Amino acid sequence: MTASPATQAAASLIASIVAHGVRDVVLSPGSRSQALALAATHFAGHGALRVHVRIDERVAGFTALGIAREQRTPVAVICTSGTAVANLLPATMEAFHAGVPLLLLTADRPPELRGVGANQATIQPGMFEPFARLSVDAPVPGDDGGFDWAALGERAVSIALGEVDSSTRAATAPIMGVAGPVHLNLPSREPLSAALSSSVTATPGSTPRTAPMPPLTVHHGPRTLVVAGADAGTEAEAVAHAGAWPLVAEIVSGARFGRNLVHGYRELLRDESLGGRIERVIVFGHPTLSREVTALLRRADLEIVAVRSGGEALNLNRRTTPAASVVVAHGETDRAWLGAWRAASTAASIDLTDQAPDTEGLLSADAATRRDAVSAELAALRRPLDRALLADAVWRATWPHDRLLFGSSRLVRVADAVLAGKKVPVHANRGLAGIDGTIATAMGVAIASQAAGAPGTTRVLLGDLTLLHDVGSLLLPPDEVEPRLQVIVGNDGGGTIFDSLEVASEAPDADLDRAFYTPHMVALEHLARAYGWEYQRVTTRSALDQALTSPVGGRQLIEVPLAR
Repeated sequence: MTASPATQAAASLIASIVAHGVRDVVLSPGSRSQALALAATHFAGHGALRVHVRIDERVAGFTALGIAREQRTPVAVICTSGTAVANLLPATMEAFHAGVPLLLLTADRPPELRGVGANQATIQPGMFEPFARLSVDAPVPGDDGGFDWAALGERAVSIALGEVDSSTRAATAPIMGVAGPVHLNLPSREPLSAALSSSVTATPGSTPRTAPMPPLTVHHGPRTLVVAGADAGTEAEAVAHAGAWPLVAEIVSGARFGRNLVHGYRELLRDESLGGRIERVIVFGHPTLSREVTALLRRADLEIVAVRSGGEALNLNRRTTPAASVVVAHGETDRAWLGAWRAASTAASIDLTDQAPDTEGLLSADAATRRDAVSAELAALRRPLDRALLADAVWRATWPHDRLLFGSSRLVRVADAVLAGKKVPVHANRGLAGIDGTIATAMGVAIASQAAGAPGTTRVLLGDLTLLHDVGSLLLPPDEVEPRLQVIVGNDGGGTIFDSLEVASEAPDADLDRAFYTPHMVALEHLARAYGWEYQRVTTRSALDQALTSPVGGRQLIEVPLAR
């Protein structure tokens, strides 16, 4: 058997991250990374972890991001050297801004081959430094003088989960308690791999616990509004409930439920009798879906407390108080303040249930009344879908055992404007609000949420351009388990989100179409079939409801044509 220091180091490193709670590795094939890949598949064969293979590193990065988003533990990504590494940058940036733990294990050429024109060699050390909680350019195995690879794995997992140590190298000072990416650049020399003995094993363990940060105690008194942005979670609703304060919760927050939820919040924030009287804002997560909330958080006259889980502190007014968490002190509540918001919320709520059957009319003894009720029901069933009805159908079909992911399309803003409260697990890549990797992220969420036979379906609601941008993520290796995943595409033939932005009123129509709307003629049915997905095209609410609630299992693409 050929000795390979690269293999020994890779086995020690992978065994260490498994021992400290890593359960999933996403890898892309490559020569320089073969020791890492073979160590991962070796331990997967022994049941110590799950390996997912993606031929495109950008897809691999976002698949890992989706898995880590769902399970909140680090996921490792393995790739070879060169441009392969650069393709991990979009997912790394999103993970940094959203506070998602990733381990980037990038293979590299040894130092003597850097900067001399060697094949597939570039400047990899520090490539992700502005977005990594830790960047390490590891020694070459065999030259390492007894380097402790197991300790490196343990340290990487711990820092990805939010620990900070004095030797952490990062361009941006990491925030204690906030998860994020860690980059381990791993150079090696030939021989690049060797067979691992069956006696080499990894023992799965639990992730290390980060030291909890003390909470900030907030008192009653100022007229307070709780705002829940992306990834806020249920804590936002709990604080709003404890303080008897109104809650503005974006559709991607995971906090859009409860008695204090405010409907139609954009208009109410513009109302001087409500939005104009706010004295304090407690904000969770990363709000991105409305200009009204952004304007609110920029106000220098307000007391703003930000509980943030991303790599950058939220501080739009340059005087925001950061907090790891919030507890509400006992005190007298302002019932008039909450009551005013509740009344305005009730008046502003949008009822999308007018298509429900008129049971009383259908059962009426009067023939004319029955006829009118039947006609109304048939008209509702045949009514063409618009964006609001599409979002409502997907929202109503999704329950706590399911998962819902929104793409950064026009649809998420429509959903945010019209949907009522409901406690369901929601994901969205709103760290940077890009359309990159949406399907790959959803695939990762589905894989993680359905592990070990758990029930539920993962749905992703997105626009056609967001789908086309990530079309490579439709590919799934035939030897991997098909997750239950519904991709619901609102197809309006291009990027209609620009129709509501400033450019629509400034640019000539031809320029707007060509440079922004970017129309296309892609036949989504053929695309879906080529990648082995089930396909349906639906045009009415009744057909959509049936497609959503009667999934065929596996991967399903549902196309909903929409008018521009």
